[in-house]
Amino acid sequence: MTTIAFPISVAIVEDDARVRELLREYLCYQPEFRCPIVVDSVEALWKELDLALPPRVILLDVSLPGQTGIQALPALKKRLPDTDIVLQTMHDDPERIFLALRAGATGYVIKNATSLPQYKQAILDVLNGGAALSPSVARKALQHFQPAPSQQPELLSAREQQVLQALTEGLSEKQVAARLSLSPDTVHTYVKRLYEKLRVKSRGELLSRAAKGDL
Repeated sequence: MTTIAFPISVAIVEDDARVRELLREYLCYQPEFRCPIVVDSVEALWKELDLALPPRVILLDVSLPGQTGIQALPALKKRLPDTDIVLQTMHDDPERIFLALRAGATGYVIKNATSLPQYKQAILDVLNGGAALSPSVARKALQHFQPAPSQQPELLSAREQQVLQALTEGLSEKQVAARLSLSPDTVHTYVKRLYEKLRVKSRGELLSRAAKGDL
């Protein structure tokens, strides 16, 4: 498994000055993170990206003036394929969740239900291969989309099916390893096989297809 080299670069895109400052003051003083980009719009983010190295994680507000977070996701993922994007919003309606996952988000957190330490944990979760979903988001995603089992069961081994199920529940690779009593390296190998067999390139694409029952 790839070793994470801390501190990692985090970009914060939030138009509410109070929230932006709270996130900056907390996250940017954690030893695991540095925050070279803290801006109030997607347009400002694009300008900063022309001047700075790509961030490892972007914490992106959904409801922004100008281009919204969800609207910006496809272009951001195209330009920054190795960057994890965690959306933050006040809304946990299933349609927004689906749009975010389909567009490539690896996390979706609810502002008023997420403490600052939980923001930190969300970022660490995606770095470790998990999908950072607030509890209410995870529940609504499962209830609304009712992910179906793989439509190609003969393609996957029983263990691969177990790993796939755990991933669609939002578990990180380390959490999958603990659940299935496997080593993290073994789980990582299974994840790579799943990506190859199901022809997906990212965790976001895997979750999106699972949500649609299209695996």
